[in-house]
Formats: sequence, C-alpha cells, structure tokens
Amino acid sequence: MAGFRETLRVQRWDDHRYYHHSRINQSLHFVSALSFLFSYAMMFKDPAVSALAAWLVAMTTRQTGHFFFEPKGYDHVNQASHEYKEEIKVGYNLQRKIVLLTIWALSPLPLFFNSTFFGLFSPAGSKTEFVRQVGMIWLGLGVGGVLFRVVQLFVIKDVQTGLVWATKILTDPFHDIKLYHKAPVALLRGELIDPAIGGEWDEDAADAALRTS
Repeated sequence: MAGFRETLRVQRWDDHRYYHHSRINQSLHFVSALSFLFSYAMMFKDPAVSALAAWLVAMTTRQTGHFFFEPKGYDHVNQASHEYKEEIKVGYNLQRKIVLLTIWALSPLPLFFNSTFFGLFSPAGSKTEFVRQVGMIWLGLGVGGVLFRVVQLFVIKDVQTGLVWATKILTDPFHDIKLYHKAPVALLRGELIDPAIGGEWDEDAADAALRTS
C-alpha cells in the first residue's frame, strides 16, 4: 500500500507540475471538478444525465484548458520540452485525447442510421429519449475509455501503474478542487501563469538547453 500511495502521489504531482501552469486552465479544471461531482451524484439517480453532464460540461471545460490555454513551449521550471512531457504522460496525452474526443463526437451517429443502436435501445419516441440514449452511449464510452487505458498500462508498464492511474482519474475532481479553488481569484488579479510552477516560457529555449546538456 505504501508503494501504491507513493506512485499515486507522483502521478498527481507530475500531472500538476507538467500540465497545469495556466491559471485559466486551473480555473477551468475547478469548474470541471464541480461538474464531475454533480455527475458522480447523478450516477446513482440518472446515469444518462450523469454522462451528459460529464461529457458536455466537465470534459469540455477540462480539455479546453489543456488544448487552448496551457503553454506548450519549453518548460524552464521542469527542464522539459512539451514533446518530452507528451511522451512520458501516463494517461491520455493530447494526441490520445484527440482520438478519444473524435470517437466521442462521432459515437451518436449510428443512432441516425440504426435507431436501436444495434439492438441496445428501443427506438426513441421523442427528442428527449434520443438525447438520453446518447447519454448512455457516452457513459459506456467513458467507462470503456478508462478501462482501455488501464489495460494498456498493464501491458506497457505494470498492473500497479494502471490501477494507480484509474484511482487518480476517479479522484481527480476532489483533488482538483483542493488544488485549484483559488485559481479563479488569481486569474481575476491578472495572474495568467501559476508562479509556483510556471516560471518563464520561451519557445526557443529547448535548443539552448540541448546545446548545454
């Protein structure tokens, strides 16, 4: 258990220091975390609504922060290039996220051609029923996306790494609230980069670092 907890701590710290420099990204993660908590609560009452909230609000705000606001130049504080961080990412890096989000966007399309989604549903009798069916498809995709990466990590890393990552993903909303609840206030003060982990960014610094390494 001590090794499990230490691996979880390292994964959380690496995720924070490598991928959450932007105060806008941190603020969006705070909104995402609150949305995921709503989704967790709704899971026991209405799984379709839970999945709709998770994908349309929580995931959208979360990934918007990563794709559009997180700096992608050379990271002076961690002495790492964006390419290096993408290579060592335990979970879904940006490339894998693009694949996952593309599948998410396209996943409802079969409903337009097969109203039962290959026998899983009864034909929707209203727009509300159709939207709820989309929610259930997205619920399956979310569970499948986590399980797929866990199994991948079992194969390319080890069982503990996969289980730790799954634990991290499921508990991220609670941890993100703890880490980023002050980010919106800092952003309103005009602070765009977290000074504790951000430092300075320079697109050309990677070449200089390679020359002196």
